[in-house]
Amino acid sequence: MQAPHFGSPAYDAVIVGARCAGAATALLLARAGARVLVVDRQKYGTDTVSTHALMRGAVIQLHRWGVLPALMAAGTPAVTAATFHYGTEATRVAVKPEHGVDFLCAPRRTLLDPLLVDAARAAGAEIRHDVAVAGLGFGAGGRVIGVELRDGAQNSAAIGACVVIGADGRQSTVAKLVGARAYAEGRAGSGYVYGYYSGLVDDGYHWYFGDGVAAGAIPTNDGQHCVFTGVPGERFAEVFRGDLDGGFRRVAAANSPALAEAIDGARLDGRLRGFVSMPGYMRQSHGAGWALVGDAGYFKDPLTAHGITDALRDAELLSRAVQAGSTDAYARYQEERDALSQPLFEVTGAIAGLDRPLDEVKRLHDRLSEAMKAEACRIAGLSAPDTLAA
Repeated sequence: MQAPHFGSPAYDAVIVGARCAGAATALLLARAGARVLVVDRQKYGTDTVSTHALMRGAVIQLHRWGVLPALMAAGTPAVTAATFHYGTEATRVAVKPEHGVDFLCAPRRTLLDPLLVDAARAAGAEIRHDVAVAGLGFGAGGRVIGVELRDGAQNSAAIGACVVIGADGRQSTVAKLVGARAYAEGRAGSGYVYGYYSGLVDDGYHWYFGDGVAAGAIPTNDGQHCVFTGVPGERFAEVFRGDLDGGFRRVAAANSPALAEAIDGARLDGRLRGFVSMPGYMRQSHGAGWALVGDAGYFKDPLTAHGITDALRDAELLSRAVQAGSTDAYARYQEERDALSQPLFEVTGAIAGLDRPLDEVKRLHDRLSEAMKAEACRIAGLSAPDTLAA
């Protein structure tokens, strides 16, 4: 079989993955004048597992990028408070105005991802769905020089690129092909069952913690709440196998009888789904001709609901490195990502173990809050970079 020929770079960047991290990176690069191609093996607008919750940093960015008005006009509820339940104790925290943001929100991914894709396309990025990565092209010294693509009809194409960016999630094909190593690993993840309920009262985010259990109720689009229950990963089969609905209700009641009662009075739209989260990690996220962003490069348990905020933050940091174009700029991207992420990574791992006394969980949430404030300050302080370096 003849080896694919990549030729001169047809694009400044080929981005693999059109979810939040990939679409946001494409949007920012295209606005800076880059030639950008985004490919995704899924169809446009497909759903994905998500907590949906955006923290302040993400809302700041969506506002700055001009995406927030359309998101809210589509009926995404504004979240102005979060309530933390520790057994029978509840602490309600108002969302105070900071950095031009006075609310949070939790859009469905069937809304947020397409909005970012559409914005990237409007900025000049080329977007192709139903296209998978079949391989990478390597040049002198092992530098990535392009990507081999295969569409739904099994047609192949070799595309040259100055940089190939993996935004393709935890099982990243790009990360595997370049041999990106994990240099920090977290503890085993928790196990979750979640579903979408209509008829619950919308009064902000609610997070619940009990003895070895957790739960949450997150208001999202179409009058629904994403409601989840969680247990340590090693207990998932014991609690949920053979009786997903019963296990879900028992864990909800173990967190809060009031939550269980509210669920009983609401309507489940669709069915419950379950999964066990994989251990968190930080991966090497740049090399000669390649980079990783979003879950491809950094992942932690979803219990602290910070994944989308991570993805958008890192998309902006990476886009600035691509625009600068130097090895030092890519190294700074990973260093800053890690500096902002490390406190969140450590605290999330401690909370998601679901093995700490509730007083300690409260203290961990205080640390989490401080880390998110520092992150929001950094995101709000990002100035517009120069246009794409020659």
